Amino acid sequence: MCYQASARPPLPPIAGGARAADRRDLVLTSADGTRFSAYTATAEQPGGPAIVILPDVRGLHAFYQDLAVRFAEAGVHATAFDYFGRTAGVGVRDDEFEYMPHVERTRPDTIAADVAAAVAHVRSPEGGAAHAVFTVGFCFGGRNSFNQAARGHDLAGVIGFYGRVAEREPGDDNAPVLLAKSYESPVLGLFGGADPSITPEDVQAFRQALDSAGVPNEVVAYDGAPHSFFDRSFAQYQEESDDAWRRVVGFIRANR
Repeated sequence: MCYQASARPPLPPIAGGARAADRRDLVLTSADGTRFSAYTATAEQPGGPAIVILPDVRGLHAFYQDLAVRFAEAGVHATAFDYFGRTAGVGVRDDEFEYMPHVERTRPDTIAADVAAAVAHVRSPEGGAAHAVFTVGFCFGGRNSFNQAARGHDLAGVIGFYGRVAEREPGDDNAPVLLAKSYESPVLGLFGGADPSITPEDVQAFRQALDSAGVPNEVVAYDGAPHSFFDRSFAQYQEESDDAWRRVVGFIRANR
């Protein structure tokens, strides 16, 4: 699991006291007719940038609802969505939900279809009427967020926190290091330097693949930081979390 149940996203180091204009649960519909849960928070001003949040393996957890509000307070419309509409239906789930059987039944194509529905939502008046859309994901969602750059969503950029970029096994054709040559959007990658599941060599190979493909990118590994360092309860990694927030907001501002 990417985060503990009690984890919450760090507060963005942004002054100004902005608020989310609206926040609510909703149900979106994918192109294949699948209904899936989502949570949206809009910034005070319509237009501008928006972000689609791809959660970790737990799906639409409270961590990501909270994160959507934090983005809206930073002036970025945000919609987080659940992966499991096809296998678990819609509705609220508690922390006892057995997510892994549902994770194993997800597919890159269906995730991309659900992202497309979320992108359409944030471009609509109800979702913020955004004119520039980004994705951000964490762990399982980080890998999938990177790969949305090759899915024809017309994204302004993709962001991934500690998404596994190397092949999981030989023949893993969904590995970002292999798909980087097909990316059509700038990339921001944020990794923990002490993450045992993503080695420095993996991170460097991803950076080199992006550079070789001519994809604008910023790939950062924080020395000594673990997997899932972006967590308000990890006070010892507040500096890394603050820097990650600044990079995310700066990336959006530079590419919107």
